[in-house]
Parts: sequence; structure tokens; C-alpha cells
Amino acid sequence: MVCGLFHLSMAQSATAKVGYVDSDYILGQIPEYKSAQSELDKLSLQWQKDIEDRFAEVEKLYRIFRAEAVLLTDDMKQKRELELQDKEQEVRELQKKRFGVDGEIYKKRQELVKPIQDKVFNAIKAVAEKNGFSFILDKSGALTLLYVNPKYDKSDDVLILLGYKK
Repeated sequence: MVCGLFHLSMAQSATAKVGYVDSDYILGQIPEYKSAQSELDKLSLQWQKDIEDRFAEVEKLYRIFRAEAVLLTDDMKQKRELELQDKEQEVRELQKKRFGVDGEIYKKRQELVKPIQDKVFNAIKAVAEKNGFSFILDKSGALTLLYVNPKYDKSDDVLILLGYKK
């Protein structure tokens, strides 16, 4: 459906100029991006090792507990099991804090990489406007529109057709 609308829009405006970029290539040529990516990789590996070490420690404590369980009273077993579950939960929470959806690695990426990406986007927009391009596509991955001249935005027309806007 979206592809059909894109083709229809392109057919209606045969004068529209389309260009493309390879954002992976562009970012790969920027030393600050390489440095930021390297820092993120190093931090990620360090945090992952720390989490793996903590999980290994919890597993070791579980093995010790299983070996000693026959000697413990039911109350002592229950207490130790709760302590082990708490330790395991702490590690899972740390993992989520570091690598979760809005985790520390995501925030660090935003801090280090987003300004570079914004700079690249602004350059793409400037090139598009200077050369009269209506659309700039990114060939590095899934087809992504990076810049679209607002006069070709038919979103409101679709909403009107669907009855969501007058």
C-alpha cells in the first residue's frame, strides 16, 4: 500500500528529483563516529563481562546451596533460596539498567552518536535543498526516506480520505 502511494505520488510529480545516500558509508568516513562507536563497544563489552561474572557467581552459590541442602532445615533452605533469588534478581535488574530499552547503553549512544547523526541528517537536507531533490533515500539498509520536501507529504490527504481530518 505504501509502495503504491509512493509510486502514485512519483507518477503525479514527474519533475520530482530523487537522490540517495549510503549512511553506513558516510558514518564510516567520520572519525568522531568511529571513535564513539569504539567507546560504545568497549563499554558494552565491559558491562557484559561484569554481568556474566555476576551470573556465574550466583550459579556458584546455587551449586553450593544444592550441595548443602540436605544438611539444612526447611527454614534455612527457604531463607537461602530467597537470598539466592534476590541476588539473581539484582543481576537481572543491573542487566536491564545497562542494556534495557532505555538503559545506560542506549543513553550513552544518544549522547555520543545522536549529535553526529543529526549533523549528517542536516547535511543531507542541505544537499537535497541545494540540488533541488524532493526525496533522499538511504540505501544502507531498509529503504528509508531521510529527507522529503514537505510539499510532497500526502499524509493529510490520506487522513481526509479515511475520515479522520477535514
